[in-house]
Amino acid sequence: MRAMVLRQIKTPLELADLPDPQPGRGELLLDVLTCGICRTDLHVVDGDLTEPILPLVPGHQIVGRVRARGPGAERYAIGQRVGVPWLGGSCGACKFCRTGRENLCREAIYTGYQRHGGFAEQCVARERFAFPIPEGYPDLQAAPLLCAGLIGYRAYRMALDQPAEVKRLGLYGFGAAAHILIQVARHEGRDVYAFTRPGDERGQAFARELGAVWAGSSAEPSPELLDAAILFAPVGSLVPASLRSLERGGVVVCAGIHMSDIPSFPYSILWQERVVRSVANLTRADGEQFLALAPEVPVKTQVHPYPLERANEALEDLREGRFEGAAVVVVRPQA
Repeated sequence: MRAMVLRQIKTPLELADLPDPQPGRGELLLDVLTCGICRTDLHVVDGDLTEPILPLVPGHQIVGRVRARGPGAERYAIGQRVGVPWLGGSCGACKFCRTGRENLCREAIYTGYQRHGGFAEQCVARERFAFPIPEGYPDLQAAPLLCAGLIGYRAYRMALDQPAEVKRLGLYGFGAAAHILIQVARHEGRDVYAFTRPGDERGQAFARELGAVWAGSSAEPSPELLDAAILFAPVGSLVPASLRSLERGGVVVCAGIHMSDIPSFPYSILWQERVVRSVANLTRADGEQFLALAPEVPVKTQVHPYPLERANEALEDLREGRFEGAAVVVVRPQA
């Protein structure tokens, strides 16, 4: 099979022919249709995440069809379309797994990081950690739901998990996740304030098109105090910046898997029961809830397709902020 392979960190992916994978017990063999590209893929390639298997096939927003099933895999039928997210497996026995928090399992493994991902014609995934793709979503539009959507939704739920009502929600970094979450928030009647890179007028216009009541630079204070803020940009200095725009009792949720160092800040901007918290990965419950909600909104993803062999170009375009919405690698073009 053809695949884009990372052989060393901080080097371009290489197009290679690899042996076809085989499913083990409880696993599915998938014909990959599309695979979304995420900022986490950049963190893997750049070495910000330090424990990849090498050589590695990246990619963790996989839409595929079941080609074969390993022993004990019975949930999905041959030919059924399924999605594979970042969380690729967990131990199933620790206190976190037993309480529905497998995202915190110390033995968790991750797709496109510690097992081969979707920048390939085929991949293998654990059946328990795959999700059915909602009807009505083409392969291209479905891919961003599987990380930008799922982990973004977990961050969104954490932003709402506080005593006060969240009416005004700030989104810092208006990329793949934010362009999905603003649709959910607007569907639920919340006012969204979008913060982009300074000078990113195109991104600010995109946010307004999707219903933001205000869009501006992340270097500016919010025009209204926010009840909650979600940081999708992996920039540590945004933590004190967002705290300064936060109402008493509000929460700042750091949604990335990697972030630059957070600078020191005065206790006064954290006082009055403001909270800073992080998000780790996703749970299967997050996936089930979000993929049921997405068609109700309905969430519409804006995507930019790249053929498999141009995955490096897609990663660089993401790094430089050259598009709005999400990038998707197309492995098998849609009919």
